[in-house]
Amino acid sequence: MRDTYSDMKKDLITKTLNRHAVLFLFCWLSVAGFCQTGENAVDALVKMGFENVGCTDNEKERVYVLQNSTYRLQGVGIGEAVDVIQRFGLPEAKPCRIIVLDNNVPQISLSYTPLKNDSLSVNPNRGDWNVSYDLGDSWKQVKKIKKENRSLFKVDIVVYPELSLKNLVITQIYQVLFNLSPAIEISLWKGMTLTAQMVIPVYNDGFEMMSEAVHNVYDRVHPGCVSVSQTIRLPYNFWATLSVGHFISNRYGVDFTAKHVLKADERFSFEGRAGYTGACYWDGFTCYFDSKKVWTWHLGANFFWPRYNIQTSAKVMQHIQGEKSVRCDIIRHFRYASIGFYAEKGNRGIRANGGFRFQIALPPYKYKRRGYIPRITPAKNFGMAYNAGNERNYYKTYRTQPSDNIMQNNSFNPYFIKSELLNY
Repeated sequence: MRDTYSDMKKDLITKTLNRHAVLFLFCWLSVAGFCQTGENAVDALVKMGFENVGCTDNEKERVYVLQNSTYRLQGVGIGEAVDVIQRFGLPEAKPCRIIVLDNNVPQISLSYTPLKNDSLSVNPNRGDWNVSYDLGDSWKQVKKIKKENRSLFKVDIVVYPELSLKNLVITQIYQVLFNLSPAIEISLWKGMTLTAQMVIPVYNDGFEMMSEAVHNVYDRVHPGCVSVSQTIRLPYNFWATLSVGHFISNRYGVDFTAKHVLKADERFSFEGRAGYTGACYWDGFTCYFDSKKVWTWHLGANFFWPRYNIQTSAKVMQHIQGEKSVRCDIIRHFRYASIGFYAEKGNRGIRANGGFRFQIALPPYKYKRRGYIPRITPAKNFGMAYNAGNERNYYKTYRTQPSDNIMQNNSFNPYFIKSELLNY
């Protein structure tokens, strides 16, 4: 009987100790899971394909830095990163900040501040994060930390579809030109991008170029955009980009753009652009340059209406032929598309003109990179602009990169990102 009683007593003590050990371990893991150093979140983000990922802590806040290179839509990618950090890497009783990069240049930040009555059992949601162009006071410290999965020297081969339509011939509804234009895009260093594009004609029904070339240049494989662009971010919400090379729309030369977002009200922004370019065209792999160069420029202001994600802008411009105009744009941005209208009035050609433009996101919407193996993807989006006045000679502009469009230019708008977080 004594042995049986003694065994029962030992079993009871052992079970009690085990229960307390399990309870202690559960509580410790719960706390540890919530107040981790951030390494687990960094590892998870790297496995998902995010680049330039890092984390640092100071007395005021924990700061993550990352670049979305996997999800084609920035709003979706940033939302996935927020979910991972909420799950693995929020600090206890201290604010947390996420700084989002583009080619290693900081664009926006997301900040979360826990309430005083928050407990470890209460998890924040995406709507609790504030999105802004403001990087906070910790950015200087973040610049010095080591980043995982660097984007430097990684190669993207992006295939851009190009469709052009003209309605100039009475006997033909539309003249059609369709090209596939793959471009090699490489990040050389912080903010520097090299773009080298090749244009492959697929279908041409009526497009011809009047020149001294023996062949129709539109029917021949030829290089497209070949340029280098350097972007930097300056204090007080200024961005500047300098581009040199052969641009879209058969122009070559130098182009400089600058943008400023008001700190007092980030719905308002101002932009300026100046280019010194000349005409050129490719006949096969031979490029013909016009030695005459001209100045082009524009100055404009923008307002973003967050309730409907509508962007309005007004610009004063000088175009390639020297004509000047005033232009207004109204664009509504959706997750998978951007659609807008424009009106323009100038001093030459058709004095008043207008039309519409659109960009549509192209699948796949998620595409990971495997180390330094070149990644082949379709363009992030495809779009067109319709010239209702059918003006052929005046009000022409150019683009310095094939990825430059209304949808891409809005991809880091903090109000648009916030709407994506709320509506996911």
